[in-house]
Amino acid sequence: MLPSSLRDRLRHVYWIGGGSGAGKSTIARRVAATHGLNVYSTDDAMAGHDERITADEAPYLAAFKAMDMDTRWVSRSPQIMLETFHWFRGEGFSAIVADLLEPRAGPGVIAEGFRLLPDLVKPLLADRHRAVWLLPTPRFRRAALDSRGTIADIPSRTSDPERALRNLLARDELFTNRLAEQTRQLGLSAITVGTTMTEDELTDQVRQALRLQAAR
Repeated sequence: MLPSSLRDRLRHVYWIGGGSGAGKSTIARRVAATHGLNVYSTDDAMAGHDERITADEAPYLAAFKAMDMDTRWVSRSPQIMLETFHWFRGEGFSAIVADLLEPRAGPGVIAEGFRLLPDLVKPLLADRHRAVWLLPTPRFRRAALDSRGTIADIPSRTSDPERALRNLLARDELFTNRLAEQTRQLGLSAITVGTTMTEDELTDQVRQALRLQAAR
């Protein structure tokens, strides 16, 4: 299928990508509620996609599954973790697109999640203002993860939780930096999310980036 035909079929989709802990899910729900849109969470779809795609389609995912927790998060450098993480490589993105093409996705939908990589989303955009990426500062990311109480979920399952946490946070910072560079190069919208920004302010900025009119 040609990208142009896909663009036509995905005109009902708004895209909110970004780094972990940026508030993508919260903002997507707020914007969707205001504008009568459905929300498609790529995080929620992850397990199903994991089961659907084969090792041939997703070699990095297959390699990740074969690793123990220390190999995943302790013994490798954050840079290697970034370069080899399957979702950061775009594996499974075709499954996201397939889901969004399903009638059950609804006539208007906000797709959100870190798996929405700028170089994969841009060819699907009939209008570049249909997408925005949220880029959390390291302090914001750490505060967000602390507030959720999930920051130790992965590190606690390794032999060196402190090092695993450092590696994970460093990897996510590298990923956010990569998103910032890609959106800049591709001419796509991005918003830096810092600790002084309120949810209302971020929601308004996302709405403006997506060219959605404020509710009256």
